[in-house]
Formats: sequence, C-alpha cells, structure tokens
Amino acid sequence: MRGLAPASAAPAAGPVDTKAPRSDWATLGRLMPYLWRYRWRVGIALSFLVAAKAANVGVPVLLKYLVDAMTIKPGDPAALLVVPVGLLVAYAALRLSTSLFTELRELIFAKATEGTARSISLEVFRHLHALSLRFHLERQTGGMTRDIERGTRAVHSLISYSLYSIFPTLIEVVMVLSLLAWKFDAGFAWITLAALAAYIVFTITVTEWRTKFRREMNELDSSAHTRAIDSLLNYETVKYFNNEEFEARRYDENLERLRRVALKSQTTLSLLNTGQQLIIAAALVAMLWRATEGVAEGRLTLGDLVMVNAFMIQLYIPLNFLGVMYREIKQALTDLDKMFGLLGRHREIDDAPGAPALRVTEGAVRFDDVSFGYDPDRQVLHGISFEIPAGKTVAVVGPSGAGKSTLARLLYRFYDVNPAPPGSAGGHITIDGQDIRSVTQASLRAAIGIVPQDTVLFNDTVHYNIAYGRAGAGRDEVEAAARAAHIHDFIASTPKGYETMVGERGLKLSGGEKQRVAIARTLLKNPPVLIFDEATSALDSTNERAIQAELRSAAQGKTALVVAHRLSTVVDAHEIVVLKAGRIVEKGAHAELLALGGEYARMWALQQGGGVQGEIEA
Repeated sequence: MRGLAPASAAPAAGPVDTKAPRSDWATLGRLMPYLWRYRWRVGIALSFLVAAKAANVGVPVLLKYLVDAMTIKPGDPAALLVVPVGLLVAYAALRLSTSLFTELRELIFAKATEGTARSISLEVFRHLHALSLRFHLERQTGGMTRDIERGTRAVHSLISYSLYSIFPTLIEVVMVLSLLAWKFDAGFAWITLAALAAYIVFTITVTEWRTKFRREMNELDSSAHTRAIDSLLNYETVKYFNNEEFEARRYDENLERLRRVALKSQTTLSLLNTGQQLIIAAALVAMLWRATEGVAEGRLTLGDLVMVNAFMIQLYIPLNFLGVMYREIKQALTDLDKMFGLLGRHREIDDAPGAPALRVTEGAVRFDDVSFGYDPDRQVLHGISFEIPAGKTVAVVGPSGAGKSTLARLLYRFYDVNPAPPGSAGGHITIDGQDIRSVTQASLRAAIGIVPQDTVLFNDTVHYNIAYGRAGAGRDEVEAAARAAHIHDFIASTPKGYETMVGERGLKLSGGEKQRVAIARTLLKNPPVLIFDEATSALDSTNERAIQAELRSAAQGKTALVVAHRLSTVVDAHEIVVLKAGRIVEKGAHAELLALGGEYARMWALQQGGGVQGEIEA
C-alpha cells in the first residue's frame, strides 16, 4: 500500500462520495490534462480530419460534374477520351483521399488514445494501492474492477466518438450548408439546418430520458458481477453448506432485474430510431422535391439533383448513429466519472509533505500511549506502552480480540494511532526515535517483514510468491529461503518444482504449506524489524518446532514482535506483554510472569493441562 499516486490527498473530512456524479464538463476537464500531453498529435489528427472531410464533400460535387459531362452528344470523342476519364480519375482520387486521410488520422491519434488510457489506469491502480486497509476491507472487488474496466474503455469510446464521429460530422455539416447556400438558394440550407436541429433536439431529448435505464442496467450489471465474483471466491464455503442453489437463485434474481431493465432500454431505443427516421425521411423528401422542381424549371441540372441527393445521404448516414453516439458519449462520461471518483477517494494514510525516509540504525521499536479504534465508538487499544529493544524479541499474548494483531497493523501503518488527548505527549509509535507518521510509508514497510496469520498468495508459481519478498532475488536465494522455512523438500517433490502454480489466493496449498511460503518470503526480504503474527499456527508440532528454531535464528540480531496464542512458542522472548480487552495487564519474562501467578500463569496452566480447549481460550 505504498503511496505512489501523484494525485493530491483529499481533505481529512472523509472519503469523497463516488456516487455523486460530476457534470459532464467537469469530467471532460479531468480528462483534458492527460490529452494535453499529446497536443501535437491532436493537432495533426484534426488537420487530417479536415482534409478527409474536404475530400468527402468534394465527391458529390465531382459527381455532379461527371453527370453533367455525360450530356454531350453520343459519338463525340470527348465523351470517352477527355471529360469522363479525367472526372472518373479525379472521383477515384477523392474517394481514396477520404480513406487515406481518415486512416492517417487514426494512426496519428492512436498513440494519444492508448497513452491516455494507460496513464489514467495506472494512476487509478497506484491510488488504490495507496488507500488505507479500511477502504480495501470495505470495497466490493467485483463492482470496483468493473468500474475500472468500464472507465478504461470509456476513454477509448469518448475519444473515438468525439474525434472520429461528432467533430467530423459537424465539420461536414458546416461545409455542406455553406456549399448549398452558395451554389443554390438559401432554401436548401434552411431545410437542411431545420432538419438537423429537429433531429438533434429529438435525439438528445429521448436519449436523456433513456439514460436512466442505461445507468440502472450498469448498476445491476455491477451488482450481479459482484455477487458472482464473491460467490466464486468463497467456493469452498458454498460447498461446505450445500448452498449452490441458494447462490444460483441470488445471482438469477440480479439477472432477472437486469433483463427487465434491458427490455425497457431496447423498447425506448426502438422509439428513438423510428423518430429519427421520420425526421430524415421528411427532410429528404423536401430537399429532393425542391431540387426536382429546379431541374424541371431549368434552374438546376441533373448533376445538381444528384449532388443534393448525395449530400443528404452523406449527412444523414452518420446522423443515423447520432443517438448511439450521444448515448455512448454520455455513458462514457458516466463511466469515466466513476473511475475518476476512485481517484477522489480520500487517502486516509498519507505521507507528510516532505517526509524523509526512515533511517534504521539499531531497530528499537516503541509503542507510547497508543490508543486505537476501527470505529469511533469501538475502542480496541487503550493507552498501550511498551518497548522492543534493538535486536530483542517481545511477544504479545492474550485472548482473541484483545488487540494483538492490531498492534502489527499499526506498526505497518495500515492505520494511524488515534490522536493523543490535549496536553499529552503520547499516542505514537517510533522506530529508533522516529515517529512512523513522519517518515515515508515506502521506507517504513521496507524495514519491516511480516509473517501474517492468514497467508494469501498470488495466483502464480511458488518461485514467484517466495521471490515476491525481494524483487530481483536469484534462484539460489529463493531456494535458500525455502530451505530455511522447511518447504524446499516439498516443492522439489512436486512435478513442476518451483514452477508449480499455487492457485487463486494459494488455495492449491494446505494451510501449513502456505504459511511456510510466507515465512520463506519474509526470510528472503531480510528486514531489520520482524513481525510474526501467529507465524506457525497452521503447522503440525514437528514442523512447528523445526521452524521455531529457524525463526529464532532469523530473528537473531533483529527486532522482533511476536503475536502468539501458543505460549510455548514465546517462552524465550526477551519480554512477554499480556493484553486483555485492549489493555496491558502484565508484562515480563516467562519465569517472572509464572511466578506472578496472574493472567499469564492461568493461560499457561490451561494450555499445559487443558489441551485444545486451553489453546482456544488463550
């Protein structure tokens, strides 16, 4: 969760409401800085666009002269040798120019489109990693990934429809209206303009009305996707409770709601298309009637009639898709706004301006009057103070829910400790006297290694998951770490060895195998500060004893915080801190705490004589 995103942090008031949509212009404003990096390409692409449309408008004009040229007398040599041949060549050249300039425009602008989509996607990805653990515990993975996917696609759609469809059509409309008003009377231009105005107003009005159905479709689509992803991720739980049909019914309920809204969307689309065709048909009839009347009166030639008809066809073919283009642009803006909304999420844990890197000289860790609650009305830790001397091991024990793992999360700065009361100097965690809130998160986490209680692996090879502890580690170093974690022999016994795929979240491995991979990964990282959060909880007694020896060896000369339920694993700790209900009730060495006859002695007695029940209570 390193703070890599360049976006500035939002005010500390809380997260931005990603459901409150911005205006379309505001969303476009967010997009423009990304496109501005490619401004020269945009300029060149627009020049090709104008050239392509000029060639396209020239085609009907040339067609008019070609038709008029064919009125020469039959048998005249010029009919075959001069006029038609030259005009036909020019006609073909204009057609080719239209395609050539269009392809050049797309070729020039492709880098801008792909580069913009890449920049935004990368910034969102970095920002998501920079958000706090609280955000990632509350997120809905399926819906969020769908928003990112649609947002990335929206960049392509927005640029494609605006630069390749809307702008060219507007340029062509201006050219055609100017040519009609100049070459014929203004009536042709007014009919065309009135039809265009009616078409655009009708299209936008109906499309705006239809947008709510499209938005509802997207929400239901995201909801169905989230349900499906969540169910598949929890495949084993579904099987444990024989709930396949229950999950299928929940998914089908979402699909049924999606189907009903999709039908409404399709019905309104048919209404939109029918209305558009009526407007186009009325305009074509009016234009052709006026042109035919001009030919009959001798004011216009047959070539003029052909040119007017060709102009109308060229104009109305792209206009047929105006509703689709407008809807897609509106939808692209909505999708892009959702992705920009992720960038607007408040980074709860952020580096202080100008924060230096952590300098680890000895590795002494101190918790000073630390209080913390995941929610304001649910305090987990109350004024915790203890120190882990440089190169020593301190263990934290206590019943479940006492706040042991929370200490590890605070040390990693997944959360910040609660502010100290006025006049108090406490409420902070330091490493070698440096408050971890005053240094960069990247340097802090580089100095700490953790073996978590719940190990989650990437859906990749065993080698990749161990090597993840230190990028660039060689094969020999990875194998040495695996040997230290007592998993090398198991890996070597598999058909593919270190290239064995572990499956999503490491589900192809047993709990003990996953935990040993996590230990190997941390040993490979070799940081000055170590956290063992129930590091051997998934191991059998034989492997636990062997790995405990390796962990003690790995912790030699390092500062180590050990969170444990099994008290037998921490008897050699420099100091043992006993937590209960978020408060320190005892601390001292193993022998001292037993002699004290308090909470620790009671837990020890339960585990030594109570077996499994004792371990559960502890």
